[in-house]
Amino acid sequence: MARLEIALVPALADNYIYLAHEPDSGITAAVDPGSAAAALAGCRERGWRLTHILATHHHGDHVGGNLELKRETGCVVVGARADAARIPGIDVEVGEGETFLLGGSAAMVLETPGHTIGHIAYWLPEAHALFAGDTLFSLGCGRLFEGTPEQMWTSLAKLRDLPAETRLFCAHEYTAANGRFARLVERDNPALLTRLDEVARLGAAGRPTLPSTLGAERAANPFLRADHPAVARAVGLDPGTAPAKVFAELRRRKDVF
Repeated sequence: MARLEIALVPALADNYIYLAHEPDSGITAAVDPGSAAAALAGCRERGWRLTHILATHHHGDHVGGNLELKRETGCVVVGARADAARIPGIDVEVGEGETFLLGGSAAMVLETPGHTIGHIAYWLPEAHALFAGDTLFSLGCGRLFEGTPEQMWTSLAKLRDLPAETRLFCAHEYTAANGRFARLVERDNPALLTRLDEVARLGAAGRPTLPSTLGAERAANPFLRADHPAVARAVGLDPGTAPAKVFAELRRRKDVF
């Protein structure tokens, strides 16, 4: 089995670029490089050569470095076929259920519309890693700029169903802020309280709150729990309300929180 090293590189105000490096092949992919300078510095620091870019969606803080990185390194840009016109420098177009090989590491493509219509995530089963972009955050989820609540709930449920040990690598350091909202929804959820304590300790030490795991998120993230009666009641809805409608109310409240 191929070994995959994943490095977290802070960029811009609160973004993370992830460098996924396979030592055996020398392949290094930058996931959502909003800053070319940050991605290149992260590679130089580790002695890695950038060979690929994996784009989850078209927003500038995720693809802003694509063209400069292509000029500097000749790297291959991978992105959603459905959104190819909005991914700068795209070379390889991928879609739902397809697999892209990073040397010996297989990245399965999952379409996750909601935040944007063309959003995708990359799941690497052998590395127990999910690059979720702005679909799923620790204790939160992305805003709905283009998609519907029904689309986003379907996308989140798809990610929730991945193995519990899967590490969640999302694109922003929003966990503490998300946690403040989550506590209003489920103030007595023991898994949430445990995660909030962990987040506070990490923040005090100046350390990232990521990666999380999908097992931890299933238990503590209210946006993955829209089909739980307690969450429906917390937002003033009947426990029998359709999960997509509960999710929509959660997202509406978070938008004005």
